[in-house]
Amino acid sequence: MITSTLSLVATAQNKITNPFGLVYENAITKNISGEVNIHPVTYKLNGIEIAANVYTPANYDPSKHYPVVVVAHPNGGVKEQVAGLYAQRLAESGYIAIAADAAYQGASGGQPRNVDKPAFRIEDIRGMADYICKYKGVDASRLGLLGICGGGGYALKAAQTDKRFQAVATLSMFNSGVVRRNGYMNSGVSTIQQRLQQATEARAQEAAGGKVLYAADTEITDEMADKMPFDLYREGHYYYNRTHAHPNSTFKYTMSSLLDLMEFDAATNMDLINQPLLMIAGSKADSFYMTDQAFNLATGTRTKELFLIPGATHIQTYYVPEYVGQAMNKLNEFFGKNLQQKVHLN
Repeated sequence: MITSTLSLVATAQNKITNPFGLVYENAITKNISGEVNIHPVTYKLNGIEIAANVYTPANYDPSKHYPVVVVAHPNGGVKEQVAGLYAQRLAESGYIAIAADAAYQGASGGQPRNVDKPAFRIEDIRGMADYICKYKGVDASRLGLLGICGGGGYALKAAQTDKRFQAVATLSMFNSGVVRRNGYMNSGVSTIQQRLQQATEARAQEAAGGKVLYAADTEITDEMADKMPFDLYREGHYYYNRTHAHPNSTFKYTMSSLLDLMEFDAATNMDLINQPLLMIAGSKADSFYMTDQAFNLATGTRTKELFLIPGATHIQTYYVPEYVGQAMNKLNEFFGKNLQQKVHLN
């Protein structure tokens, strides 16, 4: 039986006790020889320091050759939440995996804070590939990509042009630009021009050296969340602000980012994806329309699959063991088939 959203508040974390800052269930608490280990790393991407976690499989031997998966986190999320959970589970399945905080977000550098531009998020994914492909033990010819929520939309765009990614998967894909422009389930179409004007003025204010303005910068109470009409936002509040809260995670983003977000659409040029494609979503997710559209437009690949997790909503695919298990079974099948072992001569 799936625990209700409201009852999850009872298990909310008031402080993070995990030494690596991880907030997901059954997270690594210490590195033990012979088991899955986590390695916090930093690297430069276009002059900005990126904070990432690399997960290595049990009995990792840097002289061997491992398949690898890049994991892109949701909008507002950080590497210590759902992206870390799936990266750890992939490492448990024998992959090296990397989850990094986006530039300008989380523990990564960049000013002003919480810039959220699609081009930057796509570059973050490419930057993870740049770094991890040089990591000891990585077989760069067996590179996979997993994008979660907003990271899923950016993963689709990255895979359209970056053919290092041999297989691409999304979980609960969220098309950030379409939602920022039209509102969730087209609830904000009537205010598009008004919000563009606000973003324009915010950009001008920043350029003049004024205060940086932010969107989605309101503190949401449980009572406010309970009245939200969409499961994604209602359950997202409890996930991000209660049960899996992390101090580096925030929904807010610079208002000027909307100038870039509102012209972005993850589902354009889907025919450029010629790699195997797997898109996973909950059967009860009110965000499914975004996955459905992008999947149907992916006409350039010979191998694609849409996998629905029965009974799951969008946010429940982030943490409910039953649903995470089903997603991982499908991901292991998909990456196992498409990142097959190759012979290496040492």
